Amino acid sequence: DIRETAFVYAITAAGVSHAITQACSMGELLQCGCELTRSRAPPSPTAGPGTEGTAWEWGGCGDDVQFGYEKSQQFMDAKSKKGKNDIRALIDLHNNEAGRLAVRSYMRTECKCHGLSGSCTLRTCWRKMPHFREVGDRLLERFNGAFKVMGGNDGKTLIPVGDNIKPPDKQDLIYSADSPDFCSANRKTGSLGTRGRVCNSTAMDTSGCDLLCCGRGHRDETVVLEE
Repeated sequence: DIRETAFVYAITAAGVSHAITQACSMGELLQCGCELTRSRAPPSPTAGPGTEGTAWEWGGCGDDVQFGYEKSQQFMDAKSKKGKNDIRALIDLHNNEAGRLAVRSYMRTECKCHGLSGSCTLRTCWRKMPHFREVGDRLLERFNGAFKVMGGNDGKTLIPVGDNIKPPDKQDLIYSADSPDFCSANRKTGSLGTRGRVCNSTAMDTSGCDLLCCGRGHRDETVVLEE
């Protein structure tokens, strides 16, 4: 598995978890609904004047992220668990979990104030998932800092390779093989290369000419549009 594969597995597992949880909150699935929060600890006070010492209660429709998490496990992990002593299966399972945790570990509490004349005598609070854009950005950070690993002798453990002193944690992405050169066409890997692609001369991300053209230079074209 290469670094890009790790990201694909993680973002897919996160997407399944996020989509199912959202469907539960919107009442689109019969098997689930809003999160049960009666046994949860009280929410932390929100920033701002007038909220200290305010009475609170769980209410609204909190996102049942645990249901989405478990369904994502069942859907995404089933194939890999059959070969769980294989290094590729171990890596895929790890990256699936990292994706799900990028959703579950970053739940936030939202509250609404109730009271006369704008006072906040009572707060109703519920838990919400992060926006999926936040999840993707978080996984992109993990992608940029992904750990290369190799299989242990017991077939059940993964060992960091190279200069990594600490082992990856559950939210890190891991891979076992270096990525091919995506700049040049390669029939074996199916890469079409980047020659002839349209790039953005002012962008600093992967669509920018500096990165997309792989240092080979680019040609500017001016197009005049008439309405």
